[in-house]
Amino acid sequence: MPTNDRNDSGAEFRLDTFLPYKLAVVTDCISNVFAGNYDRQFQLTIPEWRVLATIAVHGTMSPTSVGRQTAMDKVKVSRAAQSLVAKGMLRQNQDPRDGRGRLLRLTRKGTAAFEGMVPLATRLETKIFGSLSRADLTALNRILTKLSTQVETNGLEDA
Repeated sequence: MPTNDRNDSGAEFRLDTFLPYKLAVVTDCISNVFAGNYDRQFQLTIPEWRVLATIAVHGTMSPTSVGRQTAMDKVKVSRAAQSLVAKGMLRQNQDPRDGRGRLLRLTRKGTAAFEGMVPLATRLETKIFGSLSRADLTALNRILTKLSTQVETNGLEDA
């Protein structure tokens, strides 16, 4: 199949400068660094770490709230939560306000795991972003916040 390096308007399309592609690649590379370290030191996957960290920071939450906070789909949240329950890091109870709902909270083991992971996470963050100046980091945070807000408020799925 022949490749076409032009988009519908006839302009040349360059993958190496297409920002969504570059952002996805960088994000995957960073995620892989964290995944390898979390797996080696804590036997946790990235989805498990995200669920654990979100509940550690926000307190008792429903799986739906965890999904919204982490931008993870409900199947991924459910699998990670079930795994964390099996590992003794989360406790799952029925939501007293909603008979069908569940609430997730950390156990002592989950709290200890999270507290052990924070220094690792901050060391990795420092190594990954160490070549950026404080101004670069501030700008990057500001830009990422703007992009998140843009996507969330404008529902760009069908752009």
